Amino acid sequence: MKTAIQAFVIAFSMYSKIPMPVMKWEEKGMKYAMCFFPLIGAVEGLLFYLLGRFLIRIEVSELLFGCIMAVLPILITGGIHFDGFLDTMDGINSYGDHEKRLEILKDSNSGAFAIIGGLVYFVLYVGFLSELTEELLPIAAVNFCLSRALSGSAVVLFPNARKKGLLKTFSQASEKGVVLASMILYAVVSLIVSWVWSPLGALVLFTVGVVTYAYHYYNCMHNFGGITGDLAGYFLQINELAAVIGIVVLHYI
Repeated sequence: MKTAIQAFVIAFSMYSKIPMPVMKWEEKGMKYAMCFFPLIGAVEGLLFYLLGRFLIRIEVSELLFGCIMAVLPILITGGIHFDGFLDTMDGINSYGDHEKRLEILKDSNSGAFAIIGGLVYFVLYVGFLSELTEELLPIAAVNFCLSRALSGSAVVLFPNARKKGLLKTFSQASEKGVVLASMILYAVVSLIVSWVWSPLGALVLFTVGVVTYAYHYYNCMHNFGGITGDLAGYFLQINELAAVIGIVVLHYI
């Protein structure tokens, strides 16, 4: 029980801004920390759903709705995943070799492609979020957990691009069989929940998940020679944007 609590606290302390008690990071806790990573998405999804319903009920404008909903994930995570997205945009567009791109990922300065990519991302995200209806909110909310389940599986399955780093530390410390099994469980439960709400919505999330996961593998291996923490964050952002786009497109079809 103590190990599970420690793993829970480590996961939430690392990947969210949700207040957690101060606790020493021990190897036992780090082994299972990734098992709780999708739970952050479940909390984020719940808050996303509740806030979305509230904003719709008080009849805020569609633009204001989209803006507030786009900012919520950043407030919960502290922007750790979006930081990875920005770094990856610079790395991909450098057109250098693996080592050059990995060096760019470590650079704390934002280049032109990070700024351009970030602006385009938020314009699209705000725009498509503003089209969400109350009926579509639960499907979008469920994906926060699903996206992290997919990301967590990639952390243990994909080779690491670096010999050291935070993701390498978590990956090496993880009890990989347990982590992978838990990620599969989270993914299955997420899809079942979305299926109960909307079978077509579940199909959209499944399709988006498969396509973005395949792209994630290609991007990691072709452009960087393996996965890093920044690339994991990039995947989450791409998946969450693609899911909202897919849900909205389904609604109009």
